[in-house]
Amino acid sequence: MNQTKEIFIRLDRCVGCHTCELACAVEHSVGKNLFSSLAEKQKPRKRLFVEPAASFNVPVLCRHCHEAPCVDVCPTGATYHDEIKDLVLHDAKKCIGCSLCVQACPFGMMRQRAESRIAVKCDRCPDRDVPACVDSCPTKALIYADTESFGRIRRRAVTAALANAYLQKEAG
Repeated sequence: MNQTKEIFIRLDRCVGCHTCELACAVEHSVGKNLFSSLAEKQKPRKRLFVEPAASFNVPVLCRHCHEAPCVDVCPTGATYHDEIKDLVLHDAKKCIGCSLCVQACPFGMMRQRAESRIAVKCDRCPDRDVPACVDSCPTKALIYADTESFGRIRRRAVTAALANAYLQKEAG
């Protein structure tokens, strides 16, 4: 069975460098270049945020909910669930800028362009094999994988930590 890939977060690895945010904005710019994007008339918008919480930096991004409140409230169908890609996407041409999707998103991941009020959200970088945020993360805090693969990664990390703790206790 071919599982849909998700973006998973390793909180223990995020150092709060915001490289993912920058890569996201650049990927969604017209020129897809950091320097030229600064001069673009319509400023590129990041679609994820790194927020501080307790002693962690937490990358927050669209979860592409199966029962997405942003889809349910959109009066024009601009925000919709793409069944083939299994993603919640947004069609700017249909958006009327009402901000209902912004209000409905439980994760605060819908935003609007200041210039036009048109909503923007994560589209998982459809022209890339790996989303720009994941690809740019220097500490590999973001992982693009299916749930089985991510579970395997987490189990291996826990197993290694337990084995190291045991060995240190035995040696001490």
